[in-house]
Amino acid sequence: MSKAIVKTTFEASRTLRPIYTGGSTALNASGRILLTCVGEDALIVDLETGDQLASLEGDGEIITSLAITPSASHAVVCSRSMSMRIYSLSPFDETSKVIDAKLVRSLKPHTAPVVTTAIDQTSTLLATGGADGAIKVWDIRGGYVTHTFHDRGVISALCFFEVSATESDAKSSSKKKSKRKASGDDDEEMDEAALHATDSTAGFRLASGSEEGKVRVYDLHKRKSIASLDSHVSLVRSLSFSPTENALLSASRDKTIIVWDARTWKTRRIIPVLESVEAASFILDSGVCVVGGENGKLRAFDVNRGSEITEDQEAGEDFETIVAIQYSPGLPFIMTVHADQTIRLHSVESLSDYKPGSTLEPLTITRRISGNDDEFIDLAYVGGDRSMLALATNTEGIRIVSVAPSEDRPSVQGEEFFGADIAHLEAHDDIIICLDVDWSGHWLVTGGKDNKAILWRIDPKNNSYTCFATLTGHAESLGAIALPRTPPPVDSAAYKDPVNHPPPFLITGSQDKTVKRWDIGKLGPLTGGKPHNTKAVYTRRAHEKDINSLDVDGTSSLFASASQDKTVKIFDAEDGSAIGVLRGHKRGVWGVRFAPQNTPIINSDAGTSTSRGLIATGSGDKTIKVWSLSDYSCLLTFEGHTNSVLKVIWLPPPQVSKAKNDDDDSDDEDVPTGKNVEQTRPLIASAAADGLVKIWSPYTGELETTLDNHTDRVWSLASPTPSGSRSDVKPTSSKFNSTPYALASGSSDSTVTFWTDTTSATYTAAVHATSERVEQDQQLQNYIRAGAYREAITLALQLNHPGRLLSLFTSAIDAADDPTLPAEERERASGSLTGNPSIDEVLQSLDSTNLRTLLLRLRDWNTNARTSRVAQRVLFALFRSYPASTFVELATQSVRGKDGRAAAGLKDILQALASYTERHYRRVEELSDDSYLVEWVLGEMDGGVGLGGLGLMNLDEAKGNGEVPEHEKDVIMLET
Repeated sequence: MSKAIVKTTFEASRTLRPIYTGGSTALNASGRILLTCVGEDALIVDLETGDQLASLEGDGEIITSLAITPSASHAVVCSRSMSMRIYSLSPFDETSKVIDAKLVRSLKPHTAPVVTTAIDQTSTLLATGGADGAIKVWDIRGGYVTHTFHDRGVISALCFFEVSATESDAKSSSKKKSKRKASGDDDEEMDEAALHATDSTAGFRLASGSEEGKVRVYDLHKRKSIASLDSHVSLVRSLSFSPTENALLSASRDKTIIVWDARTWKTRRIIPVLESVEAASFILDSGVCVVGGENGKLRAFDVNRGSEITEDQEAGEDFETIVAIQYSPGLPFIMTVHADQTIRLHSVESLSDYKPGSTLEPLTITRRISGNDDEFIDLAYVGGDRSMLALATNTEGIRIVSVAPSEDRPSVQGEEFFGADIAHLEAHDDIIICLDVDWSGHWLVTGGKDNKAILWRIDPKNNSYTCFATLTGHAESLGAIALPRTPPPVDSAAYKDPVNHPPPFLITGSQDKTVKRWDIGKLGPLTGGKPHNTKAVYTRRAHEKDINSLDVDGTSSLFASASQDKTVKIFDAEDGSAIGVLRGHKRGVWGVRFAPQNTPIINSDAGTSTSRGLIATGSGDKTIKVWSLSDYSCLLTFEGHTNSVLKVIWLPPPQVSKAKNDDDDSDDEDVPTGKNVEQTRPLIASAAADGLVKIWSPYTGELETTLDNHTDRVWSLASPTPSGSRSDVKPTSSKFNSTPYALASGSSDSTVTFWTDTTSATYTAAVHATSERVEQDQQLQNYIRAGAYREAITLALQLNHPGRLLSLFTSAIDAADDPTLPAEERERASGSLTGNPSIDEVLQSLDSTNLRTLLLRLRDWNTNARTSRVAQRVLFALFRSYPASTFVELATQSVRGKDGRAAAGLKDILQALASYTERHYRRVEELSDDSYLVEWVLGEMDGGVGLGGLGLMNLDEAKGNGEVPEHEKDVIMLET
């Protein structure tokens, strides 16, 4: 029995992708469905879970405005190409997590790009404001214009609202009714319906703001402007209406918000906010409004008193500017959109308890969502059960997100989803370049361009993520950092309570070419909330150029540094003395990583490793090298990447489980048997600037698999087993024994891909497939021996055995053509298309897949003169058994092979069959013509000239009768 080969396989299970890259946003009334811009496309996102529900493909131009109806029935996308596309959205399905978006209409609404849009509360009317100064109101479902208004300048804000019908409107309606009665109109029912419709739309209004600072109010019933409000001196960015206050709020970049009385359209109050306002909105149908602008802080104001009700907040950075506020009545949160492409949800609970004259603390941020993380520079699994991922994203802070459920975070368990932000670590003053985590997952260290390293204490159970120590001393930015990953003794306090026992030391490497050791194991608890500040134990000049990577070995006695000077150096961790140099790379070395403890010995052509261990390096010369720590010689070199190798890590061997067959007594060591058998040979993962992640086996010296899910350079790799051994993960929960993702890769394409090790599943499937195939092969042999052509041919087609299939057809057709057959069987064969009724029955009952497979085999057999006879006989039977429509349908089907490539088209197959069939017919015709010539020549040779066509038989008979002509008698030559 053949054995299945254990092949390492990984599958991209989840991906963290950008959900917002800047521009317009829209939120439906329920606060669940969010519409955002991602490049030139629009994305529909489930705000509760972060799932991407649908993608609306763009037209190649930047999106200028987005809108979604309160009921989430339609989405509107306007772009710089001056097009407006209206999509019909299917109801959100909780099970499938997908919304079907269908393009129902594409329009050109204005002569210039649409700048702003608004949709009324009934989800029926859409207002568009363009850079051409025009405002149009559309029926969303009908796709036609209901109103057109003109203003001066770019329209920058729009707002639908409804007011109660005024007394003058009522009088106007009564006057119209009186006129209709005076005219003697008998159709009273129609008159009442028309008046009712008039009254129902009398209160609909549309407010607009322009770049000139003017606010205009339009009566949709009267189809004209009823008010022109001219008090702002700069661009109006936001409009909001409060039915409770019966007031319109306008916010401008002139650093003021104005409250307008909706009855008189006079200024009720002008409130200076002392910052350029980008968004404002009434909240909770009350006299409270929230304002956001250049300071990046959400502030609340009492519009009746004209005062701010939230406590003073320190202004944020420029990138924190609030560009939009999304809120609908009834929502428990306010959504703010910031210039740094982040989205924050603020609780409105405190505003509901507001009493006039009191002050409130700033609104609590309940969630923070990163729309776009730019580049992922480094990654690390954190937490005792490795259920979180720390992300260094080319910013001054660290994001910690959830990647698996955990009992360590009970406080957020109900709201948590994959990729949800758990915490933000902010203490650096410049971009963070590197990070590392200890054996327990509770201590994280980061290094940045601000020349310092920070040690963070991760305590998910208490929702505590604190800056524990600040390490300063390097003259230039840190490029590498490393913590020891050796667990302390099992019975020690540090092992039992790692969150309160920091690692013994850490190593930092910098662009100043030095490495430093910091002893942090004896630092006590924080006092007064201030982080510890300690000095380096020693400083060593390690390289001639920048240091790119550091790693501490499994015993914590050695550490290695990789540099742009093309070398890797091995140091004694205790005193910092250099004890070895690895030379061999032709360009700078970007990554270095010690092999796990107890790694098996490697035997290669270059040498054999010893118990002292191994180390792997990745370089800008596109290679990965494996070195022996005994003599610092290179044992293996892996080549395969087409660009610089930026990161290398060791992966634990995949666990391959296989149910052993009862009758399998093989002792083959290459194929694991039994249940949950764990291999003992670790692998190496490498990430490169070519956008690929490759998995290598240092024991076979070959590439195991290539992982392709990125479009730009892959800077970082992270495994929940940081040392490369499964034993270093100590889950704190009995419910979760391991993290679901064996590998995470972060790239410059703003995505993190989570890879699941599918080796065990793939191997199990291969074993089952092999076993099943052996059984089917045996069954096929049984059918062949029994002469059951029908069953044998059907099974041979399913197994895709072209050789056996040809043998079956040949045997069956030869048997049918055998002249020694009994007359009864010969008569039965003569009425068959192929000469065998069983074969005819099989050929007439083929499904589309088997029919296509058979045509493919006939094409191959038809190319050879020796097998063409069988091919032609079967082909004849097929074309007599199926109508032409069957082959036409086959030709229209798109078929792909197991490798994902497009299979040969039926049109090409039929053309090949026709070409070779014509060649065979020409050959037969030529043979037929030649046979006549041969027959005549033989006749002439046997009968002689003048015999009149007598053959050899007639000549012999004539000689026997003594009637041989004179000229045919023997001639005796006499010698003269």
